[in-house]
Amino acid sequence: MTSTTHLARRFVTSLSHAPPPADDTAWAVGQLLPAESELWERMTVHDRRHSILVARRFVEFAPDAGRAEVAGALLHDVGKLASGLGTMSRVLATIVGPRTQRFRLYHDHERLGAEMLVAAGSSSVTIELSHGVGPRAAELRRADNV
Repeated sequence: MTSTTHLARRFVTSLSHAPPPADDTAWAVGQLLPAESELWERMTVHDRRHSILVARRFVEFAPDAGRAEVAGALLHDVGKLASGLGTMSRVLATIVGPRTQRFRLYHDHERLGAEMLVAAGSSSVTIELSHGVGPRAAELRRADNV
């Protein structure tokens, strides 16, 4: 799938304000440490829905993944909290790049997310994967770009 197709699909699904289904939420929370769960719950509903979709795909691509790796997949976009951008602002930030402070925060979400996870007491495996590095990074990128 092309990057444009992936982004278009993400945009369309971001328009819904429906929370993830209760069984998906329970599964996600079951993969997270308490402080990680608190961060995940702060994410927007569309980011939580997306994180579940990505994490479930990640598990398909890496069926032997441990809890810490699944947590990294669920929290790969947690750093987007720092920008405080809504859907339309995120679209604009993607198009124009890091031109403002909030757009820079949005574009730096992987590093910021890793810092948030360090503060939450996450394992190094979770932090690495959420930052897009480590032995399972390719599986996460694949799951995120389907």
